[in-house]
Amino acid sequence: MWGLQRFAGRISTQLYRHAAYSSNARTAASASLAPTGGQEQEQGAETRSNTPAPDNDRKPKVAGQMVAAAFESLRNEKNDKASPAAVAASNNIDERIVKAKTVNGLLGITENNSGFSRKHALRIVSILAEWSTVNRVKISEFENDTRFLRICRMLGRTVPKNGSGNKAAAGDGTGNGSKRISGFRTDDLNTVLGVAGDDEAAKLIASISLPQMVKVMSTLAQRKRRSTPLLRSLAFNISSSSEQLDLKQSADVLYAMSTLNFQDSVLGAKVCADVQTALPKNLDKSAVVGSILTSLGILRYRDLDILESLTQWLLKNSEICRPQDLSAYFLTSALLNFKSSQIEEVSKSLVKSIVRDDFTKQSDWLNYIWSLTMLGIVDHSQLESVLNEEFLQKLEKDKSGLTPTSKMRLLNLNSYAHLLTKDYKGGLLPADSPVYNVPMAHTKSKQILVNGMLDALKSLLPASNYVQSSVDSKMGFLIDALCQFDANRNPLPLDKENAQAIRVALMVVDFHDICHGAHRSASGITNLAFDLLEKSGYHVIPVPYNEFNTSDKLLKRVQYLEAKFKAIVSSK
Repeated sequence: MWGLQRFAGRISTQLYRHAAYSSNARTAASASLAPTGGQEQEQGAETRSNTPAPDNDRKPKVAGQMVAAAFESLRNEKNDKASPAAVAASNNIDERIVKAKTVNGLLGITENNSGFSRKHALRIVSILAEWSTVNRVKISEFENDTRFLRICRMLGRTVPKNGSGNKAAAGDGTGNGSKRISGFRTDDLNTVLGVAGDDEAAKLIASISLPQMVKVMSTLAQRKRRSTPLLRSLAFNISSSSEQLDLKQSADVLYAMSTLNFQDSVLGAKVCADVQTALPKNLDKSAVVGSILTSLGILRYRDLDILESLTQWLLKNSEICRPQDLSAYFLTSALLNFKSSQIEEVSKSLVKSIVRDDFTKQSDWLNYIWSLTMLGIVDHSQLESVLNEEFLQKLEKDKSGLTPTSKMRLLNLNSYAHLLTKDYKGGLLPADSPVYNVPMAHTKSKQILVNGMLDALKSLLPASNYVQSSVDSKMGFLIDALCQFDANRNPLPLDKENAQAIRVALMVVDFHDICHGAHRSASGITNLAFDLLEKSGYHVIPVPYNEFNTSDKLLKRVQYLEAKFKAIVSSK
């Protein structure tokens, strides 16, 4: 297989906010945020520029042409109720196909068999394609066989016609059968997407060219068809190919992965490596770079090498970059907890090239300021531009209005300005602002982890007034659990003030709160929440999903939390 180890990358198991990164990455936001911690998030402002890759002029392998021709017009058929006799006959043919070990054995099934159907033709051609791919048989053994051509007529349509308008005969023994095969319109989309079953379609992927694989994957994304067998076959074959993807093809693959929420670390590494190779050759197209950045953000795929390469490209080609592409860079960097080693130059060059008039929607401007805040390069005037009543009124006039996502981001910015910005003199949200009225809830999977943690806390804390759960922080996120202790690690009730109490916030970190890929880390949103809690006087205990499992016995979970509490108190 093509060098898996080369692209697998090193995987860090560190999920905490103080993980060390080669580029000192730290805070984040999103190019197009998926729900994090159950909180609704919406896609950023950037415009996706992505269409299926154009047909490649290079001819596919003959096997690919043959199979594509055979399946070109195949469509899902209605499964009408068949008589018991017909069902038995069909099952008998199925058994013969499975038992056939030779080309002649397969094609012989088509002779004098009234029960032979397109479904059986599909299976036979799939098997022949697989055999030819692994060099078990040669195409020349059957491409002119009249029985094979009969199958082709069942599954495809011939283009040439005779003078009378009828389809020309396909097996005249003169060698024209081969020409008839190449006469089919080889549409790989209909070939793979039109077959009756995903498992059968997945077998055909190895028979088509790399550009066709990319096109199939793009079409799956366009049709919102998340076929796991097909996607896995595509990921395996694209990753295994020694042929490099060009920049447009790489963008198409990442777009499909992000649209279909398909995570595959090997495929991601392959694409990122090919992007780095092709990127220097791109001198005039910023849209494809913006598309790549947006997809990486949606996927939460964190590879510091490709992010640095994209940063350098943007700095070098900033004059041709569209505002939405630069905005995609900041949003993705924020979400992926990526802070470039050239952050000062980014701040001086790229940030200053974007102005408010570049955004037609107020929500887009809010997303941009939010991303700069996550990266720590926002200035006071930018913060003040969104933390005022006039901006809120304009935001409400947007088509989408003042959404829960916008409210949470405004609360993030308000808390950042109040707690983390030095000498900020601008305005803040008033206490009675409608922004504070935002519904927040965890996803079902995360709530299961939170409930498992709360069960363990009940064994450590004497009464219900010693712990609070799902607390609205008023900073744009939920606090999973709050408790407090004295200097001797004795729990204290939360309904009584104690100036000497050690206040503790427990935060569950689930699969969706981290970035994946070669360099794993907590997401920027997670890091921001930890920063704000610590500045508010809490000791934060992250409870990552890969360390705390609800399937573990209660005693083990209790011991895990007890050790965390002991470590905090001992450090005082």
